[in-house]
Amino acid sequence: MDEFIKLLDRNLDYISHEIIDNTIYIEVISNRESVSCKYCSTPSTKVHSHYNRSFQDLPIQGKKVEIILKNRKMFCLNPNCEKKTFAETFDFLSYKAKKTNRLENQIVNISINVSSLAAEQILRNSIVNVGKSTICNLLKKRNTNYK
Repeated sequence: MDEFIKLLDRNLDYISHEIIDNTIYIEVISNRESVSCKYCSTPSTKVHSHYNRSFQDLPIQGKKVEIILKNRKMFCLNPNCEKKTFAETFDFLSYKAKKTNRLENQIVNISINVSSLAAEQILRNSIVNVGKSTICNLLKKRNTNYK
């Protein structure tokens, strides 16, 4: 399982997993020594707190995947920075996203050639729990990025 997690991001370490019904819940944690402040880019090793962040990813062996990331909130060590704390971020996941970038791409690829209702049924049966409005929002976001 650790190899799968490393494919998502080499800075993540596998903790544990549990299979409930047709979903695999995977717990992970960051292994970075330091994290750069997203506001001023100053590296920090001082942890403020931890919180769980959950998001969906591509299926494994026909089972839906939900990843629970033990995320860190860090202190910014730059006294001139406007923010005192910041959350650790990852390239594979947009700010406040509930789905990985690669899962969003898969949803869009399936949804391009069918109606949002048909796409919802296809996706719910085998890939991810997603609603029609989420599909429409992802398609709109994709079209905005291509203009």
